[in-house]
Amino acid sequence: MNSHDLLLVHTGTVIEEGSLTLGQLCRACGAHAEWIICLVEESIIEPQGDEIRSWRFSGASLVRARSALRLQRDLGINLAGIALVLDLLEELDNLRAQTR
Repeated sequence: MNSHDLLLVHTGTVIEEGSLTLGQLCRACGAHAEWIICLVEESIIEPQGDEIRSWRFSGASLVRARSALRLQRDLGINLAGIALVLDLLEELDNLRAQTR
């Protein structure tokens, strides 16, 4: 297994038992803290905790942040559009689950 394969395995792993700090989330996404804070301000991800230094993020926040990064990078979608797209995709997943 080469390093590319490890990256693919890592990007598909969501750990719900623990939580990520702002710094850990930044490293996992390869993004700056300012960008993550913008995601929180747009309600794209929701941290637990009142102050920035005490924020903790779930595995679902990691998935949404990475998806947001891809939408912005690949399609040039702004943050408001990213929030809408991710909410619609989540709703679509829920509807699909209900019809099964």
